[in-house]
Amino acid sequence: MSLSLTEDIKTISALKKKTGEIFKQMHRTGRPIIITVNGKPDAVLIDAEVFEKKLKALNLGMLLIEAETAVKKGRTRPARDFLKELKKSAKVSR
Repeated sequence: MSLSLTEDIKTISALKKKTGEIFKQMHRTGRPIIITVNGKPDAVLIDAEVFEKKLKALNLGMLLIEAETAVKKGRTRPARDFLKELKKSAKVSR
């Protein structure tokens, strides 16, 4: 996710005065908007679709970490055994 230091950092005052413009910019660019209070970053506005995609990617990454940990600890089994169990539990017929 990219960020433009000159365009994507807004004060809370600017957000209050130009809410519509700021939201249009966020949706148009797909970039987050950093909201500052007293000159310090305080909040981030992000398009809902962009947020959802990032959340899905994060969740997938967490699942991959769990899987890698299981493999490193030797908690594996033959794929054939897994597929038989999956087929049986899902009541899938051939």
